Amino acid sequence: MRREDAGQATRLGPDPSHGGQPGGDPATLDIRGLSIVYRSSLGGVAAVNGVDLVLRPGEVVGLAGESGSGKSTLAYGIVRLLRPPAVITAGSVLYTGRRTQGSTIDITKSSAQELRELRWREIAIVFQSAMNALNPVLRIREQLLDGLYAHTDIRPDEALSRIGDLVDLVGIPRNRLKSYPHELSGGMRQRVMIAMALVLRPEVIIMDEPTTALDVVLQRDILSEIAQLQEQLGFSILFITHDMSVLLAVSSRLAIMYAGRLIEVGSSVAIRSTPAHPYTRGLLGCFPPLRGPKRPLTWISGSPPDLRHPQPGCPYMPRCPQATAKCSDVDMRLRPTSPDDAGHSSACPFAIGNSDTFPCEQTHRASPS
Repeated sequence: MRREDAGQATRLGPDPSHGGQPGGDPATLDIRGLSIVYRSSLGGVAAVNGVDLVLRPGEVVGLAGESGSGKSTLAYGIVRLLRPPAVITAGSVLYTGRRTQGSTIDITKSSAQELRELRWREIAIVFQSAMNALNPVLRIREQLLDGLYAHTDIRPDEALSRIGDLVDLVGIPRNRLKSYPHELSGGMRQRVMIAMALVLRPEVIIMDEPTTALDVVLQRDILSEIAQLQEQLGFSILFITHDMSVLLAVSSRLAIMYAGRLIEVGSSVAIRSTPAHPYTRGLLGCFPPLRGPKRPLTWISGSPPDLRHPQPGCPYMPRCPQATAKCSDVDMRLRPTSPDDAGHSSACPFAIGNSDTFPCEQTHRASPS
């Protein structure tokens, strides 16, 4: 049976040993071995391959990678918004929130009704394109009220008061509630999407490239709004983008994705100062430093691999300037980069091996200036 057709939800007790915080508190969102395949008559394409990722209460985790690396597929897979031919083939997505009364829900096994109760109330999404995500024939007021009425028995006067307070929070004048989406600027539409995600006060918000189509001034304003809202309301964020400079500004931890796999995970400080995977260093080299001496920008040559025809070993090997023949035998499991930092892991063994075994270790350990 397909995972997308699964029936009743599996509720598990908290598992502090996996992804928990100090003190035994469980992770809010615990993704274990998640794999998603797009099926076709020519065979399956593994868009997400064995992803393990933890999001703790109140934490901001950044997910970075080029277009086509599987970021959005992972986001939609977390809340089962995937459409055929996409199918979850393995893994679990465990959610533990304040409203679950101490139990953990496996979202991959939830029924349609359970998913309806979970989405937006527990886990909300800010989609990539606000113009496409908003209904063009409904006023902003109706679109914000729709989620409230679908999930709560709130009185109309209370609902109007709440959405009024919410648009104040995200910096939209209240008189704009009567506007249609096309009457708003790009920045205001994006703020509306953030307000829609917050209207039910969820535990987790997945932000799928919320600032990509905006200019840098609007990006700064919206990122500042997000940071203030997150500090005030305490929700967790999975922030998805290909812009490393944005993620370094807003995230406490980063996960780097390539060809459907996580290839490096660590704190923002660790990845900024000592990136362990060549692909991570390539992404960091693509934007200018905000402080310090100037340095020439670099780029990543070539194109991402064709996932219809996966090659053995490291999928980044054809583009990696430090690749050797040994890369074709690499096991892509994440490993700690050092005994002193178990939270920083990489799928590149050259970053964590010794120079006798991996001759290009010194090159891999170099970090961008």
